[in-house]
Amino acid sequence: MLAFEALRAVDERDAYANLVLPPLLKKAREKGDFDGRDAALATELVYGTLRRQGTYDAIISACIDRPLREVDPPVLDVLALGAHQLLGTRIPTHAAVSASVELARVVLGDGRAKFVNAVLRKISQQDLDAWVAQVAPPYDKDAEDHLAVVHSHPRWVVSALWDALGGGRAGIEDLLEADNERPEVTLVARPGRSTTEELAAVTETLPGRWSPYALRMAEGGEPGAIEAVKDGRAGVQDEGSQLVALALANATLEGSDARWLDGCAGPGGKAALLAALASERGAALLASEKQPHRARLVERALAGNPGPYQVIAADGTRPPWRPGSFDRVLMDVPCSGLGALRRRPEARWRRRPEDLDGFAPLQRALLTEALSAVRVGGIVGYATCSPHLAETRVVVDDVLKKVGGADLIDARPFMPGVPALGDGPDVQLWPHLHGTDAMYLALLRRTA
Repeated sequence: MLAFEALRAVDERDAYANLVLPPLLKKAREKGDFDGRDAALATELVYGTLRRQGTYDAIISACIDRPLREVDPPVLDVLALGAHQLLGTRIPTHAAVSASVELARVVLGDGRAKFVNAVLRKISQQDLDAWVAQVAPPYDKDAEDHLAVVHSHPRWVVSALWDALGGGRAGIEDLLEADNERPEVTLVARPGRSTTEELAAVTETLPGRWSPYALRMAEGGEPGAIEAVKDGRAGVQDEGSQLVALALANATLEGSDARWLDGCAGPGGKAALLAALASERGAALLASEKQPHRARLVERALAGNPGPYQVIAADGTRPPWRPGSFDRVLMDVPCSGLGALRRRPEARWRRRPEDLDGFAPLQRALLTEALSAVRVGGIVGYATCSPHLAETRVVVDDVLKKVGGADLIDARPFMPGVPALGDGPDVQLWPHLHGTDAMYLALLRRTA
């Protein structure tokens, strides 16, 4: 029932599972009849169903006698949950079918429960590999549609990711499969405030792959229970996000290095790391976020930072600061979020190609203002959590042609030890190559 409630919230309210699920789990625990294994199963059912929704839709469609769009969404949610139990978990067939039918009877009524029973019994006749071989078009006839069904991504997303990644079939299959894996929880020990040794002493972890401040938590670990996380000396932050902030902070700079800006700071992860790094160097960070509620999240993330910092609610396209005020500027712009599909699997079904047209003017305006905000000789980091070329290199190239007065510098030396960073000068991180979200970074030096 809990997993069904979460899926309905995602569908009806355009909610995100990572925001909907925790309060539902907390409420269930408070009732006293819900333990850690129940929570783990509910989490797997929600995220697994969302990740594999495209594949399950194709299989369900093959088992019914009407177009999928004519099936009521709540019925589809029950069917998808049942399909995931049958095809994506080790739950016995009889238990998966009976639990799903009982759920349908409670929330949908006896008539629809019979429909659910009939469909799931058809699905249970084959395993996932056999179903995929049946419902996916052959690769040699339609490669992108084949990959879309097999790896459960919309076709346009497959095409966009393949364009950005380049290469042949093996690479794109590895990337799509990585998008369907549960991401690790990664901690950041904010420099000068906590250490990786402190965090490792209180929770089971592995070292980060690339960032000196990163630790990867063991499965089932609870970051919110760690004192350093509670008081803001450490945080939960993907290693790709850490690498972007570190590259900007470590980029070679001549002259003054006293004023840093995070121009799109919400919800505050990169700003908190930058503030800690700035404090160690005697620099001050200004963290700006347009949305007041997100600015409050930034304030919470930076609270207790020992060095000078300020958080403001301001529009980065119409900034209150004077041109040339900063030595280093990070502009992590709003984007499609296609680089974080591991964490937000519902985003792949919610986004549309036309969404990129809405982001494009904002991304260009923010990068233009970032170049205006930095002094001559200063560094701008343009970042997105998207590998889509229309949000990465195309934006940077367009702004450089239009604005001028800046040069791309090679970002790779400022991510030491990280392999497979391409030909530069910009950097694209990948889930399947680096174990991170698909973060993009371009470093630009103001020249005039």
